[in-house]
Amino acid sequence: MPAGDSFYITTPIYYPSDVPHIGHGYTSVAVDTLARWHRQAGDDTWMLTGTDEHGQKMLRAAAANDVTPQQWVDKLVSESWFPLLETLDVANDDFIRTTQERHEKNVQVFFQRLYDAGYIYAGEYEALYCVGCEEFKPESEIVDGTGPFEGLKVCAIHSKPLELLQEKNYFFKLSEFQDRLLELYKNEPDFVRPHSARNEVVSFVSQGLKDLSISRSTFDWGIPLPWDESHVIYVWVDALLNYATAVGYGSDDENFQRRWPAYHVVGKDILRFHAVIWPALLMAAGVEVPKGVFAHGWLLVGGEKMSKSKLTGIAPTEITDVFGSDAYRFYFLSAIAFGQDGSFSWEDLSARYQAELANGFGNLASRTVAMIEKYFEGVVPEPAAYTEQDLAIQKIVADAATAADAAIESFRIDEAISSIWTIVDALNGYITENEPWALARDEQQRGRLGTVLYTCAEGLRALSVLLSPVMPQSTSKLWSALGATETLGALQEQPIREAGTWGALRPGTTVHALAPLFPRVESQP
Repeated sequence: MPAGDSFYITTPIYYPSDVPHIGHGYTSVAVDTLARWHRQAGDDTWMLTGTDEHGQKMLRAAAANDVTPQQWVDKLVSESWFPLLETLDVANDDFIRTTQERHEKNVQVFFQRLYDAGYIYAGEYEALYCVGCEEFKPESEIVDGTGPFEGLKVCAIHSKPLELLQEKNYFFKLSEFQDRLLELYKNEPDFVRPHSARNEVVSFVSQGLKDLSISRSTFDWGIPLPWDESHVIYVWVDALLNYATAVGYGSDDENFQRRWPAYHVVGKDILRFHAVIWPALLMAAGVEVPKGVFAHGWLLVGGEKMSKSKLTGIAPTEITDVFGSDAYRFYFLSAIAFGQDGSFSWEDLSARYQAELANGFGNLASRTVAMIEKYFEGVVPEPAAYTEQDLAIQKIVADAATAADAAIESFRIDEAISSIWTIVDALNGYITENEPWALARDEQQRGRLGTVLYTCAEGLRALSVLLSPVMPQSTSKLWSALGATETLGALQEQPIREAGTWGALRPGTTVHALAPLFPRVESQP
């Protein structure tokens, strides 16, 4: 995208009734990496995350713990969800909570507009409801119970019995938006990504849409409808509106115009809410639809989707306490094709940490800095004439930077990292071929030695910039060790789309000692 454009990106807002697991962390670091990249490219970037705090499940959990729903969500958010962002180095610009006044008030503004425009009507509703999903279940997600639930209908996701709800509700005329939605998917083929997710959404909408129940009247933990306070707004549609209320919908038109529309990154299990219901609500309110919805896959542990209720949930700290936050970010963003399911195993994480981070990137950084210290008294040498071998490295760096930026534009963080990693592999091969330790023994090869070590140092300068959105901690350490802060400024201020331009690191720069970026890991769970 052209530099300076608005890039507003969101995580789903998380339901804080459970503690965060690595699936939540995966989404957060992916969105953070995309935001960091665009921020460093000079785009007008804004990253939002937050928590979805209303609904029946939260009300019941609070009652079970003998506290008010607000006390319950305050405790969960402060003890579990804020710390998650710190643990994983997430640099979000805003954190919205659906119990905040800025959200509740403007959700009412939005629904009053829909009501005034004739898109909401009162009706009777009877359907099977899953409290765990906070969702009326479609036929495709209702299965016959087994074991203790034999003879009951259960949720296909939670394997818990469904509740038959009969209520007078208000409905949104979702059925009127089938053609407009199909036209949106046709005219904007990248509105839903990846392609498999788009196909699923098109197929679903093509079968016809039913009107959507948007209120509940059997409990009061929610946002009251402005025209009928005996009803609260259905938790899912309340939650979707966070993306708009957080940037000023209904209260700060100037900021809303600056930021909106957004890109939404979501798990594939909540794709329909974001790719069908959300754009239809916006169309009805006369608001621009999002720029796009990207559905990533599930993290599988032992072949099962990550879930606290099924005890497959792993807390992010279990990984970061052993391997560090950079390794967490690198592993999940590189080992899984973004948009597809991926399996997590400790063995794979440990093997990649050792091979790619410690032996690959970390060792390259350590030995380059150490050789400059040893052979050139810690000063980056002036390169002599470049050979074809050196120019080949320069081309690899330039091509990697271009390819990585294109991959980020397509929301393929894994492909971006793969492109950047060609520099790591090329430089390690370059050192092996050129044997700087042998060149150092021959005074006549002094110029060649300088060229080789300058090439390695300048390659690391490019790597620091390109990898900083993925691994902010280790790249900052490397940037400092290269002496680049003094001559080029802060790492986060380096224009990332120019990272592949050769020659930015100045000869004569003093390097500093570098401790191992990825220390040996002695233990793991």
